[in-house]
Amino acid sequence: MTKINIFVENTYEEFNIDEVKVFNNSVKITEFLISCKEVYENSCLNQYKAESICFDIVLTNNSEIHRINKEYRQKDSPTDVITFAIFADSSEDERFIFDGEINLGEIIISLDKIKEQANENNVTFEDELYYIISHGVLHLLGFDHLSEDEYNFMVNYQNKAKAVVL
Repeated sequence: MTKINIFVENTYEEFNIDEVKVFNNSVKITEFLISCKEVYENSCLNQYKAESICFDIVLTNNSEIHRINKEYRQKDSPTDVITFAIFADSSEDERFIFDGEINLGEIIISLDKIKEQANENNVTFEDELYYIISHGVLHLLGFDHLSEDEYNFMVNYQNKAKAVVL
């Protein structure tokens, strides 16, 4: 099994969250997703050999994710998650493995939005958080939701992945 290195950072000091728990559950989610044949074979990892993969999860607030969304996506509003899929979004000749590790990129999550959406969807904060982390990991693996089929694929695996930790 490929080793998974995740750096979790909560930059939202007013929001107390167990970063170790988020780390452990994010590793479980990622392990589950890459163990699914359909996910792995269609991911950016397919045909690459690496000892480990890594990515960052940054937990922040609506104000910071709004700034990032406006700067990088030209969308003037806060959102729940923004993913910078470094490996998946690079052309194959620009993808590199450094010291046996693939850096997939970064997932940025607004804890304010997670709380809002959990209330709107009548689910727990953790349920929404791990659903969104699963979404971000799928983006890092190269998946998108531009068509209804792609959307349904992602939602299906997001639900399966969050069930691994809840």
